[in-house]
Amino acid sequence: MKLDLYYARRFAQWFLVIAGVLMTLVVLIDLNEQIRRFDSLDLGAGKLIGLTLLNAPAAFDEFLPLIMILSTIVLFVGLARSSELVVTRAIGRSGIRALAAPVLVAALIGILALSTLNPIVAATTNRFKTLSETYRNGGPSALSLSGEGLWLRQGSPQGQSLIHASGYAGEQQDSSLGKGDADSIKLFDITILDYAPGGTPIRQIVAESARLQGGDWLLTKAKVWPLAAGLNPETSSAEHEVLLVPTTLTTDRIRDTLGTADGISVYDLPATIRDLDEAGFSTKRYEVWYQAELARPLFLVAMVLVGAAFTMRHARFGGTGLAVLTAVLLGFGLHFIRNFAQVLGENGQIPVALAAWAPPVAAILLTMGLLLHAEDG
Repeated sequence: MKLDLYYARRFAQWFLVIAGVLMTLVVLIDLNEQIRRFDSLDLGAGKLIGLTLLNAPAAFDEFLPLIMILSTIVLFVGLARSSELVVTRAIGRSGIRALAAPVLVAALIGILALSTLNPIVAATTNRFKTLSETYRNGGPSALSLSGEGLWLRQGSPQGQSLIHASGYAGEQQDSSLGKGDADSIKLFDITILDYAPGGTPIRQIVAESARLQGGDWLLTKAKVWPLAAGLNPETSSAEHEVLLVPTTLTTDRIRDTLGTADGISVYDLPATIRDLDEAGFSTKRYEVWYQAELARPLFLVAMVLVGAAFTMRHARFGGTGLAVLTAVLLGFGLHFIRNFAQVLGENGQIPVALAAWAPPVAAILLTMGLLLHAEDG
């Protein structure tokens, strides 16, 4: 037990050190990026640092597999150079048994990442987007899907607009005609409420459909009701066969938001998937992301085993640099395969469970085979 605690403590120490160094570099790079993005707005240093810190949890979540495999490599290379692995085997404990403590720590970190870090990332990501839109456009823009349809909120110095659509679809436009985007999104059964900067409603629009055209919504068969004080909205209403409404949203941003779950906590995903399914929206990407998050602890364990499979060897055998390089490259390859499998799952080419769980399970089995072969040899 004391030996297991020793290995666990060493692994946790290296994990914290590497995470601290890597995140310091990431935060400095991201701060420089925020300065570049908001250079024209002349934001204060406090606001820029706040945006950077809001991005930090998402960056840590993204780099967690890399931190895990680097921690494993540093741990076992150090143990090999100090001959502690030789002593461990000399007292009758196998190398695979020595892996129990680091694997357990990795599994605990994965569980904490799933249960605690994920909701934090969702909250800070949403807050970052809100503040970015507020600084750029004078108000936040937001997109969300629910059982009631698609909701969009856009902000500008002139005020806020709340948009509701009962459905959406991608449509191909002829870009040679100069109309719309080459690959646009069409919304159906549109209702738009415009608000003044103070929050007072000033206009309501109902349209049959809408699509983005440049920096405007192109509404068809629209009816507009002014909501100014002292006016009768119905008698002052006007109908338009075609109506242009300015917007700060873009086709790429809407499409990316519809296909990602960055701002949704893993605790809220099941209800979101259920609501979207009842509303007739595709939920494949959300299902794959949900299953991939559940498989996160197993994926981190696979990273530990990949790092250990190539570094649990005595330093006198040589080739330590090549072994470390192989482990890192294999870790990056496993991360790529995991992302590729998720893409296949999102496109419906393979089952959702296979896309999320097959890469970590396959990596664990393969590395265990390598470890058993080395131990037997």
